[in-house]
Amino acid sequence: MFPLNRNRRLRTNEAIRSLVRETIISPNDFIVPLFVVEGKGVKEEIPSMPNYFRISLDNLEKEAKELWRLGLKSVLLFVKVDDKLKDNKGTEALNPNGLMQRAIKTVKNATPGMLVMTDVALDPFSSFGHDGVVENGQIANDITSALLAEMSVSHAEAGADFVAPSDMMDGRILEIRDALEDAGYINTGILAYSAKYASAHYGPFRDALDSAPVDLQDVPKDKKTYQMDYHNRIEAIRETLMDIEEGADIVMVKPGISYLDIVREIKNAVEVPVAVYQVSGEYAMIKAASQRGWLDHDAVMMEQVTAIKRAGADMIASYFAKDVVKLIS
Repeated sequence: MFPLNRNRRLRTNEAIRSLVRETIISPNDFIVPLFVVEGKGVKEEIPSMPNYFRISLDNLEKEAKELWRLGLKSVLLFVKVDDKLKDNKGTEALNPNGLMQRAIKTVKNATPGMLVMTDVALDPFSSFGHDGVVENGQIANDITSALLAEMSVSHAEAGADFVAPSDMMDGRILEIRDALEDAGYINTGILAYSAKYASAHYGPFRDALDSAPVDLQDVPKDKKTYQMDYHNRIEAIRETLMDIEEGADIVMVKPGISYLDIVREIKNAVEVPVAVYQVSGEYAMIKAASQRGWLDHDAVMMEQVTAIKRAGADMIASYFAKDVVKLIS
């Protein structure tokens, strides 16, 4: 008791604060999301995500090598496809020579040790901007799950280490796991977006991939019939446990900073690694506020990624990954 115990003794200077620090950030904590486009020599900044870019395959090769040099060992690939290749069933997603499949091979050829994770969802390939097939004004769950399973096998064939279904269809993890097993890809992992909320924080991401739902009659105007209601907590645990039962190797909470209570609940409930996606809106808010001089960019960035890890994240998918690693090195 006080005065025998003075907690401030352990805060006296940076040396002692570092020595007793409970949460340490390192390059091993991060998954780096990358946006890939067709073309050559393309490196175009995303307007709503300052200092983040869409890159062509030649620049993807350079980026993978730089990430590896920085000690970042995992990437999560997303592709932006031309509108003329989009349809309701995301047919282009199954093209063995599609942009995603070539992106996987590019990273693996450039950096064989890099862990390649791939986005598995139909929205970048959908003419309606949805994560599933639109049928009779609804998102058709079972048809979509079958397509996602085919998509996952195609990514595994191209060399993906993990597939990351981000769609939130019911039962799709089991269907994907079965398809991978049947095709002989028993070591291909699944990072399941298990607790993905219907959040307003995704706007810049949808700008990056041109994947927002279209405003058409008989097409759902948002993703609330499959992504989770942000008012709910227990549902997140149920969704996550079901994904684990179906074969998920890693589970994810998305978004990050507004859902740290969910991260801790899930971490306490499961025995598999927990990932968190610090999403585009969270990135954009820090960038915009710091550009106006309203906050210290690096200080807030570090505070937020540390808070995510402290809440229970074993890994963080973050657009800040390179900034963080350069800062801490």
